[in-house]
Amino acid sequence: MDDVLVVGEALVDIVRHPGGGTTEHPGGSPANVALGLGRLGRRVSLLSRIGDDARGEGVRAHLAASGVSLVPGTIARAPTSTATAVLDDHGVASYEFVLDWMLPATEVPEAKALHTGSIAAFLPPGGDAVLDLVRRTTGRSTVSYDPNARPSLMGEASVALRRVETFVSAADVVKVSDQDLAWLHPGVDLLDVAHAWLALGPALVVVTRGPGGAVGVCADGVVDLPAPPVAVADTVGAGDAFTSGLLDALAAADLLGADRAPALRAIARDVLASAVRHATRVAAVNCSRPGADPPTRAELEAAFPDEAVLPGGVAFPGGVALPDEVG
Repeated sequence: MDDVLVVGEALVDIVRHPGGGTTEHPGGSPANVALGLGRLGRRVSLLSRIGDDARGEGVRAHLAASGVSLVPGTIARAPTSTATAVLDDHGVASYEFVLDWMLPATEVPEAKALHTGSIAAFLPPGGDAVLDLVRRTTGRSTVSYDPNARPSLMGEASVALRRVETFVSAADVVKVSDQDLAWLHPGVDLLDVAHAWLALGPALVVVTRGPGGAVGVCADGVVDLPAPPVAVADTVGAGDAFTSGLLDALAAADLLGADRAPALRAIARDVLASAVRHATRVAAVNCSRPGADPPTRAELEAAFPDEAVLPGGVAFPGGVALPDEVG
């Protein structure tokens, strides 16, 4: 059984730089999460829609090199989707998309957790199929969700919010950025939204704040972690790298899977803090390199050698050891 099944778009990021010039990188928020998990040594599969063309071949090779397995039916006779990322002078990206999203009709492999979000959870016709899959998965696997809002595709924020909170209600783990919350809930304190979303059903909600670090809420309380200092190349894929680090930490703490649902709901603040710290470090290494390029576990340990060890002997950069028994 896989640690995580990731469901969602895989595409090519076309990055336009402020000083001129264009580069291309494999991307797509869910695909980036799968890539990050694979590089951290997790067993991960991706259910997506990738074109049977030259760009698609590059995406497939990129994922395979990091240990990501593609669910049968993922390869489609269609052009590979693209996202054009325009970088400002600070390396922050805005996006324009050329894509179509459909979820292939195929048998879905079992996994301890299912992660989805972004375009895949919103854009028709595939978005409705993803929601149906999430609802069928609830209670059988841990469900993880990241709205990763794309206003250019999602229309009015008030309409998008209803869709987003439908997924939040079905999820066990929610990660969201402060930028997403500013669009979805303008003028509302992000911690207030995190608490409101926690009340909808998840076991934990984590809000990322870019250079301001991240805040997480769970039944045991609130944790607030700074971001590690880093020379930023760009922010492409940073939130996805964070999500992969968060899921990696929860897997290492044996908090993924239907049978671990009570333990996840009883997660202690120190455990959540260690997981969030781990995720901020994964994101920091990604930001130090161009494009969506999350670290391998060896690269992470080299960047942050003050590591602790999780249950099972898994190396966990973060400086705080998780308890042997969780929940």
